Amino acid sequence: MDSPSSPARLVRDNGEADRHEKAPQLPEIPADAPYCFRGRNILMLQGPVGPFFARLAQDLRWVGANIHKINFNGGDWFYFPRGASSFTDSIEKFPRFLERVCEEKRIDTIMLFGDCRTMHSIASEIAEAHGIEVYVFEEGYIRPDYITMERFGVNGRSAMPRAGIFYLNSSAPEPAETSTVGQSIWHATGWAFTYYFWAIILWPFFPRYRHHRPLSWFEGLAWVQGAARKYWYRLKNRPDVARLTAESHPPFFLVPLQVHNDAQIGVHSVFDTVEQFIRHTTLSFTAHAPKDALLVFKHHPMDRPYTDYTRLIRKLRAETGLGDRLIYVHDPHLPTLLNRATGIVTINSTTGMSAIHHGKPTLALGNAIYRIDGLTAATTLDQFWTRALDFPVHVDLYKSFRHHLIYRTQINGNFYRRINIPGTLAGIDWSRGQAKPGR
Repeated sequence: MDSPSSPARLVRDNGEADRHEKAPQLPEIPADAPYCFRGRNILMLQGPVGPFFARLAQDLRWVGANIHKINFNGGDWFYFPRGASSFTDSIEKFPRFLERVCEEKRIDTIMLFGDCRTMHSIASEIAEAHGIEVYVFEEGYIRPDYITMERFGVNGRSAMPRAGIFYLNSSAPEPAETSTVGQSIWHATGWAFTYYFWAIILWPFFPRYRHHRPLSWFEGLAWVQGAARKYWYRLKNRPDVARLTAESHPPFFLVPLQVHNDAQIGVHSVFDTVEQFIRHTTLSFTAHAPKDALLVFKHHPMDRPYTDYTRLIRKLRAETGLGDRLIYVHDPHLPTLLNRATGIVTINSTTGMSAIHHGKPTLALGNAIYRIDGLTAATTLDQFWTRALDFPVHVDLYKSFRHHLIYRTQINGNFYRRINIPGTLAGIDWSRGQAKPGR
């Protein structure tokens, strides 16, 4: 039998064929990547909450790109009121509207944030049919100082190869040192509050719009509440965190949760909800894990305003008899937990990348860009509890994968808090983490 990280297994990786055996020549594109958009006619759809897309648009105009924007609600309009069209009809009429805009503006490039939103999925299909390039922005695959910009799609729709041998043969350079972004939660909270305020105020002008989150006055307030909860949960979880981080801590498996409405769960996994995933994982752990091990669920920091699984965890403790072997924490120091955990279980969270970075056996139950033999465990959930250590991280593969991922998809920066980069309004450093545009 092949060892977990043998070359034979890396070539076979998750059913991929040997066609990835040799890495293709990387395009020679200058470090000043935004200049590659000079002369392009770019259409922006929805961006992250806040002014990032408006600032990026100005940066792109400075290098000679032509920018147009489509707004879908009052929050979009508030941050990008000029040089934009407003789509106010039902989603069924969006394809024709989009085709007309693309034709009138001679669009050759579309930029959007998150590729699973309904209008963005429609846009991707139309773009493919008309030969229009699509660049998808998303939170960074590498946290905390990167954002993602990838052609075609992100996460489960990413064009990144899933064969380990591809990365072992890659010639991507080692990433440059990045600028540190710092804490951005309060910036994100402020932008979100303003976004939802105007989305609600201007709802009569966009009556048919359906947001991926409920639009109400409570939405903006929820972000403020979530930011405040951060400190309450830190105090509340102190005894459990102390238990897990003690020198003589018991063995435990860490399960980082994703936000409740993460499209990556519904679209790129077999699970419908986070609750279903929690129950499934807990029942498997109860039946198959060593009796001295603990199961630790970690709440997603961006989901604090919306969900609390305390009741579900309490119910599962009683149903399974796990008692205090089942732990639920909100705001521990993640790197410390990762270092001490026996293994990590996730659907397709970017925390999986952090776990691999820390050299921890990681099981990805959904479609993830890092679900590659040699990076993650090639086994079932039931077996992982006792076989986690049979799947060490292939260090050379991880380094090559990370270098290639940053070189092709990552930009140093943050959507909500700018870093101090001269000559850019968006506050991102294209030269440190390239996210190379295609030619």
